[in-house]
Amino acid sequence: MTNFVTIATFTYHFEYAILRIVLDQKGITYVFENEMMLSVFPFYSNAIGGISLKVHKNDVDIAQQILEDFNTKQSHLRIV
Repeated sequence: MTNFVTIATFTYHFEYAILRIVLDQKGITYVFENEMMLSVFPFYSNAIGGISLKVHKNDVDIAQQILEDFNTKQSHLRIV
């Protein structure tokens, strides 16, 4: 995990469902840290810092651009 960088944090699984599909389509190497823990104990989200999106350092620029595209008014898909 030393080659991965955290670029976003989410509280719930549904917040990044579409983002996961886009990252897979683009071939970006990523990990959602704490995902399993919060699927078992969803109310622990704030206590453990949420679900962190970690992207390989070679893919950081592309992944950040994808996140920005989701948050623009031009996109019909938005991250909650």
